[in-house]
Amino acid sequence: QVQLVDSGGGSVQAGGSLRLSCVASGDSFGSTCMGWFRQPPGKAREAVAAIDTDGSAAYSESVKGRFTVSRDNVKNTLDLEMNDLKPEDTAMYYCAADSGKNAGYGGAYCYIRMEAAAAENYWGQGTQVTVSS
Repeated sequence: QVQLVDSGGGSVQAGGSLRLSCVASGDSFGSTCMGWFRQPPGKAREAVAAIDTDGSAAYSESVKGRFTVSRDNVKNTLDLEMNDLKPEDTAMYYCAADSGKNAGYGGAYCYIRMEAAAAENYWGQGTQVTVSS
Protein backbone atom coordinates (compact mmCIF):
# COMPACT_ATOMS: atom_id res chain seq x y z
CA GLN A 1 0.00 0.00 0.00
CA VAL A 2 1.27 3.46 -0.92
CA GLN A 3 0.09 6.67 0.67
CA LEU A 4 0.61 9.95 -1.13
CA VAL A 5 0.35 13.50 0.14
CA ASP A 6 0.54 16.24 -2.44
CA SER A 7 0.90 19.96 -1.94
CA GLY A 8 2.01 23.21 -3.54
CA GLY A 9 -1.05 24.35 -5.44
CA GLY A 10 -2.26 27.92 -5.49
CA SER A 11 -3.46 30.79 -7.61
CA VAL A 12 -1.23 32.50 -10.14
CA GLN A 13 -1.58 34.73 -13.16
CA ALA A 14 -0.98 33.46 -16.65
CA GLY A 15 2.72 33.16 -17.36
CA GLY A 16 3.52 32.40 -13.75
CA SER A 17 5.05 29.32 -12.16
CA LEU A 18 4.20 26.84 -9.44
CA ARG A 19 5.90 23.77 -8.03
CA LEU A 20 3.85 20.84 -6.81
CA SER A 21 5.28 18.27 -4.43
CA CYS A 22 4.26 14.81 -3.35
CA VAL A 23 5.58 12.74 -0.47
CA ALA A 24 5.11 8.98 -0.62
CA SER A 25 5.12 6.46 2.18
CA GLY A 26 6.15 2.84 1.84
CA ASP A 27 9.21 0.96 0.68
CA SER A 28 8.35 0.61 -2.99
CA PHE A 29 8.74 4.21 -4.17
CA GLY A 30 12.14 3.58 -5.72
CA SER A 31 10.79 0.76 -7.89
CA THR A 32 7.50 2.35 -8.94
CA CYS A 33 6.37 4.48 -11.85
CA MET A 34 5.05 7.81 -10.60
CA GLY A 35 2.98 10.48 -12.25
CA TRP A 36 0.84 13.57 -12.10
CA PHE A 37 -2.72 13.78 -13.31
CA ARG A 38 -5.16 16.68 -13.33
CA GLN A 39 -8.89 17.18 -13.50
CA PRO A 40 -10.10 20.49 -14.94
CA PRO A 41 -13.50 21.76 -13.81
CA GLY A 42 -16.27 19.74 -15.42
CA LYS A 43 -13.86 17.46 -17.25
CA ALA A 44 -12.38 14.02 -16.84
CA ARG A 45 -9.08 13.37 -15.12
CA GLU A 46 -6.15 13.35 -17.52
CA ALA A 47 -2.51 12.34 -17.37
CA VAL A 48 0.01 15.17 -17.26
CA ALA A 49 3.38 13.52 -16.73
CA ALA A 50 4.95 10.24 -15.69
CA ILE A 51 8.43 9.31 -14.59
CA ASP A 52 10.25 6.00 -14.35
CA THR A 53 12.61 5.02 -11.57
CA ASP A 54 15.65 6.16 -13.57
CA GLY A 55 14.22 9.64 -14.05
CA SER A 56 13.12 9.24 -17.65
CA ALA A 57 9.86 11.10 -18.15
CA ALA A 58 6.98 11.62 -20.54
CA TYR A 59 4.45 14.42 -20.83
CA SER A 60 1.12 15.22 -22.36
CA GLU A 61 1.35 17.38 -25.46
CA SER A 62 -0.43 20.22 -23.72
CA VAL A 63 2.30 20.65 -21.08
CA LYS A 64 5.41 19.49 -22.92
CA GLY A 65 8.14 22.12 -22.73
CA ARG A 66 6.47 23.93 -19.82
CA PHE A 67 6.26 21.30 -17.08
CA THR A 68 9.07 19.19 -15.62
CA VAL A 69 8.56 16.15 -13.42
CA SER A 70 11.30 14.92 -11.11
CA ARG A 71 11.71 12.44 -8.29
CA ASP A 72 14.03 11.77 -5.38
CA ASN A 73 14.18 8.05 -4.64
CA VAL A 74 15.95 8.64 -1.34
CA LYS A 75 13.48 11.16 0.03
CA ASN A 76 10.46 9.45 -1.59
CA THR A 77 9.35 12.67 -3.19
CA LEU A 78 7.87 13.57 -6.56
CA ASP A 79 7.77 17.13 -7.89
CA LEU A 80 6.14 18.92 -10.80
CA GLU A 81 7.66 22.23 -11.85
CA MET A 82 5.10 24.19 -13.87
CA ASN A 83 6.19 27.21 -15.89
CA ASP A 84 4.41 29.55 -18.29
CA LEU A 85 1.09 28.56 -16.80
CA LYS A 86 -2.06 29.13 -18.83
CA PRO A 87 -5.70 29.47 -17.76
CA GLU A 88 -6.37 26.06 -19.32
CA ASP A 89 -3.96 24.55 -16.78
CA THR A 90 -6.52 25.31 -14.07
CA ALA A 91 -7.39 22.00 -12.43
CA MET A 92 -7.11 19.81 -9.39
CA TYR A 93 -3.73 18.11 -9.64
CA TYR A 94 -3.12 14.63 -8.26
CA CYS A 95 0.04 12.74 -7.51
CA ALA A 96 -0.22 9.11 -8.56
CA ALA A 97 1.72 5.89 -8.01
CA ASP A 98 1.50 2.93 -10.34
CA SER A 99 0.01 -0.16 -8.75
CA GLY A 100 1.46 -2.48 -11.37
CA LYS A 101 4.99 -3.63 -12.10
CA ASN A 102 5.62 -1.28 -15.02
CA ALA A 103 8.85 0.36 -13.91
CA GLY A 104 12.07 -0.15 -15.83
CA TYR A 105 10.82 0.44 -19.36
CA GLY A 106 11.05 4.22 -19.52
CA GLY A 107 8.91 7.21 -18.79
CA ALA A 108 6.77 6.83 -21.89
CA TYR A 109 5.80 3.30 -20.87
CA CYS A 110 4.98 4.48 -17.36
CA TYR A 111 2.79 7.19 -18.87
CA ILE A 112 0.88 4.79 -21.10
CA ARG A 113 0.36 2.18 -18.38
CA MET A 114 -0.64 4.66 -15.67
CA GLU A 115 -3.07 6.37 -18.03
CA ALA A 116 -4.57 3.06 -19.16
CA ALA A 117 -4.93 1.69 -15.64
CA ALA A 118 -5.75 4.96 -13.90
CA ALA A 119 -8.48 3.38 -11.82
CA GLU A 120 -5.87 1.13 -10.22
CA ASN A 121 -3.34 3.84 -9.37
CA TYR A 122 -2.71 5.05 -5.84
CA TRP A 123 -3.73 8.70 -5.48
CA GLY A 124 -2.88 11.74 -3.44
CA GLN A 125 -5.68 13.90 -2.13
CA GLY A 126 -5.18 16.54 -4.79
CA THR A 127 -4.02 20.13 -4.80
CA GLN A 128 -5.80 22.96 -6.64
CA VAL A 129 -4.06 25.05 -9.27
CA THR A 130 -5.87 28.13 -10.54
CA VAL A 131 -4.45 30.27 -13.33
CA SER A 132 -6.08 33.59 -14.10
CA SER A 133 -5.74 35.49 -17.35
